[in-house]
Amino acid sequence: MAAALVLAVAAMAGCEAPNDGGYELAIREILGVPDHLETPWVPAFNVPTPEKLELGRRLFYDRQLSGNGKQSCADCHEQARAFADDKVTPTGSTGHVLVRNSQGLANVAYMSTFTWANNGFAELENQLKVPLTADDPIELGITDGVRDEVFARFERSPEYAALFAEAFPESPGPVTLNKITLALATFVRAMISGNSPYDRYLAGDRDALTDEQKLGLFLFNSERFECFHCHNGSNLTTSYRDFDTDAGTIQFPFFNNGLYNVGGDGSYPAHDQGLFDLTGDPAHRGLFRPQSLRNVAVTPPYMHDGSIATLRDVVEHYAAGGRVIETGPFAGDGRVNPNKSGLIRGFRATDEEIDAVIAFLESLTDETFLTDPRLSNPFDTSAP
Repeated sequence: MAAALVLAVAAMAGCEAPNDGGYELAIREILGVPDHLETPWVPAFNVPTPEKLELGRRLFYDRQLSGNGKQSCADCHEQARAFADDKVTPTGSTGHVLVRNSQGLANVAYMSTFTWANNGFAELENQLKVPLTADDPIELGITDGVRDEVFARFERSPEYAALFAEAFPESPGPVTLNKITLALATFVRAMISGNSPYDRYLAGDRDALTDEQKLGLFLFNSERFECFHCHNGSNLTTSYRDFDTDAGTIQFPFFNNGLYNVGGDGSYPAHDQGLFDLTGDPAHRGLFRPQSLRNVAVTPPYMHDGSIATLRDVVEHYAAGGRVIETGPFAGDGRVNPNKSGLIRGFRATDEEIDAVIAFLESLTDETFLTDPRLSNPFDTSAP
């Protein structure tokens, strides 16, 4: 049955995807979607196949996919950290320090937009070209001056030549940025996490969560803590789209959570003011996309700039209704930021209640996902 589904999906490559049960089932089979999660939305121009997924996996971990051959996607997105890293902000292949924290990639296939603060990236394929080719700052650094040499590395490899041919049988010829992007997007869409204690609890295992975690879940969904307003649904974020989502109902949420209020006028640090940097609208200063909370306990530090170190600090930030910075260039009272979301009002909480919410957030860790061989480094000879 699985082989027949693969053939059905492969036959759709380059065609308009049908909206029928067979096609949807094939997506689930290839991407490894567990029964209780919805089918991710996939653009018809990049129908997933096992061959694209395997090519994307190898490219994701291969440092040859950088201008100087010194960095891979996985250097900033580690599987054991839910495809995030432990740095405040990462460093690109040439030493450029980025201004935004590396996001975890678990269940990124369900997002309605991509990156921290861009309302124009509605498809992974578009977003992925930024870390691949951007020159300010440089990440992987496949800039115009080195692009042909990077592609030639893969063309000279008999193994990669075969992988590209198998992944794109209808498009023989040289390695291209488009082929690399399509394969990487297919692999990243397969990073699906759905076997946490929280998932098992929702599936009916009442013992999957401790009493403390159950209290944390209750508080998380309470009107006092209000976490659920920005972090809800199966992916624990309001930035969401799946196979059945009506295009007219898709939400593209961005929020200001009172992290800064430089100068008292709502500004964030000039090097990163969120959605404002794209739109120029003063009301968009400090607006960032709410992240999925899946595996959040293994992805510190937190916030768009990695400026909050621990989950306790995060919960206390929201309990305070924003952050006060007393001195320095970013001094200001985020609690009164004029662009701050009305949902960030602050609340009273005991230490025991904060402990309970943290315990619930820890229940979102999917150990199976963090060690899934399908997503692991194919070049790691120490792996079993």
